[in-house]
Amino acid sequence: MKNYLALIGFLGTLTIGFAQDPKSDMIEVVKYLSSDKLEGRETGTKAEKAAAKYLVRQFKNIGLEPKGEKGFYQDFTYTPKANPHASQEEQAKISDPITGRNVIGFIDNEAEYTIIIGAHYDHLGYGHEGSRHTGGKAIHNGADDNASGVAMILELAKYLKDSNPNHNYVILAFSGEEKGLWGSNYYMKNPTIDTSKISYMINFDMVGRLSSSYKLAIYGTGTSPVFDEVLKNANDPVKFHLVTQESGVGPSDHTSFYLKGYPVLHFFTGQHEDYHKPTDDFEKINFDGMVAILEYVENVMNQLEGYGQLDFRKTKDEDSKKAPKYSVTLGVVPDYLYDGTGMRIDGTSPGKPAEKAGIKAGDVVIKIGDIDVPDMMGYMKALSQFKKGQETDVVVVRDGKEVTVHVTF
Repeated sequence: MKNYLALIGFLGTLTIGFAQDPKSDMIEVVKYLSSDKLEGRETGTKAEKAAAKYLVRQFKNIGLEPKGEKGFYQDFTYTPKANPHASQEEQAKISDPITGRNVIGFIDNEAEYTIIIGAHYDHLGYGHEGSRHTGGKAIHNGADDNASGVAMILELAKYLKDSNPNHNYVILAFSGEEKGLWGSNYYMKNPTIDTSKISYMINFDMVGRLSSSYKLAIYGTGTSPVFDEVLKNANDPVKFHLVTQESGVGPSDHTSFYLKGYPVLHFFTGQHEDYHKPTDDFEKINFDGMVAILEYVENVMNQLEGYGQLDFRKTKDEDSKKAPKYSVTLGVVPDYLYDGTGMRIDGTSPGKPAEKAGIKAGDVVIKIGDIDVPDMMGYMKALSQFKKGQETDVVVVRDGKEVTVHVTF
């Protein structure tokens, strides 16, 4: 608690570099984007288009130049792939093409190289595919996922508009992320700038739940040789507990840039029980934490100013293509910020094997059957050994003690 109070005290001193009050501005943005009025901002809906219009107004107020294909907009159309096990009726519904909309602004400093700043603004609408909600139809407001990230790029744009003249900046609000990185994938295939001049890309996704432990996840740290030192040196005076992952591949839009050969940094404050549920609401956002992250990212970017175009380095990617395939699940929400031995659980899904077996949030899975679970990858490897209907013992650490529960998949 003492350190947390010190953090709040520090936040009160953050005035240099901000033309306005970033906390108040981010509150306003998250509150609007996650309001019922926007009905969860699902890609291809009127609510998504309303959110895009709101972002254009924000971009204009900041003084960004349009950098889309039609003003600030870049529209894209995808046809979802049907689940092969779906009924004919379900497949007919899925086969309809969906048109989404990226919103793109630009800060032109007439510099040689350009930095991409991105976050997705779409969410799940009323649920449907991807929802973890087990009740009736309900708006999924997505305050953390990802109104928080959008608020971050808007504040960063304000800061960059009046500083760091050594680069140009593309401010990119993606849609279609929840559908499968549609917007960022389309942008990289249909860029509105000279991509040979991209220096690096920064992405924000779910940055609104910084805990009192200050754990901040950063993905892509191995995609440029300069990142490790810069991220460490910039971590003052807040001193986040940085949980880093070298891979440039992950479940957000930075992946689309990494796969085209650009260094990326992806910021994330962790998954939580409200992830992809109607309860991901504005009132649960830690705005003081967001201000702290904003200041840290500014420090990082300032230290990267002298490097010009960053060297790219390919990483050993722990992506879905290399992860083991498995047909069963415990039905848990992993703690992606956990860096100890085992796989820590942030929450369980109602009616799934973990909940039925008595596994709780905070438990750390260390063994499934006869297979040790040292980390997330070990967890997936263990699951790949089981099929639906099979039973096994799962060993978890709970309050410092090992507890064995019996699970039926």
